[in-house]
Amino acid sequence: MSKRVLVPLAEGFEEIESVTVIDILRRAGAEVIVAGLVAKSVTGSHRIAIITDVLLEEVKDQDFDCVVLPGGMPGAINLKADSRIQKIIQRHEQAGKLVAAICAAPIVLVEAGILKDRRFTIHPSQVNHIRLSAQDSPVEIDRGVITGQAAGATMKFAFALVEKLYGLEKVREINRSVLFRE
Repeated sequence: MSKRVLVPLAEGFEEIESVTVIDILRRAGAEVIVAGLVAKSVTGSHRIAIITDVLLEEVKDQDFDCVVLPGGMPGAINLKADSRIQKIIQRHEQAGKLVAAICAAPIVLVEAGILKDRRFTIHPSQVNHIRLSAQDSPVEIDRGVITGQAAGATMKFAFALVEKLYGLEKVREINRSVLFRE
């Protein structure tokens, strides 16, 4: 069964974290909707432009099985500042849907109030900017929230998403072609 996943992109997103997650989830069979916050062409923090599928405004009221926030600067700050993203994250978390963020993007989850009593990880550059205690690990999974620490953890993060959405056998199936090793 196909799962619907929303990946919103803001100007300054981290390219590795977004493209890798989109690719691995699509290999798993997910319907990944990539949504630009304000335009369909969004430029990442390393000046790589991505053409999104839709504008966030077109899908903001839809339900997804998972919402994934890529990090990057100032992408994570731009996601955090967007009230639509806050509402989407809160609505999906309250409905028991999977919510995920990597690198600096867990600051969005902190702002939304959903990391308060959960184990999570975040890029070390952001630890002093939040009032919660983060784990120093590549990936954390706690009650429907998956967080990744940085671009270097992206494959592990992406496979954690696939495992939660489709199970371990799907992870093994995809990994037979991509050969990810920790």
